[in-house]
Amino acid sequence: MEIKEAQKMVDNWIKENGVRYFNELTNMALLTEEVGELARIMARKYGEQSFKGKEESANMADEMADVLWVLICLANQTGTNLEEALKRNMEKKTRRDKHRHKENKKL
Repeated sequence: MEIKEAQKMVDNWIKENGVRYFNELTNMALLTEEVGELARIMARKYGEQSFKGKEESANMADEMADVLWVLICLANQTGTNLEEALKRNMEKKTRRDKHRHKENKKL
């Protein structure tokens, strides 16, 4: 699936199953919440923290999809073409970092 297709799919879902998009500020808060839920799983799976009770069955892929969903909602609401934005961002990173990481002795 291309990113533009994902943006259209989310928009169609909102129109068919939702009432409307939550406002941008609400979605920004929801994005923060979803990133926090993903961070909780990551800290327990890859970090020093341990799972509590039912947490161990937490689905990391589902939490990543939740993050992507809300990010796509924000993009749709603000008229952002994520596919083009990602292409421009990759070009920027390539110009800026083409040699930086390879020359980093820490890596």
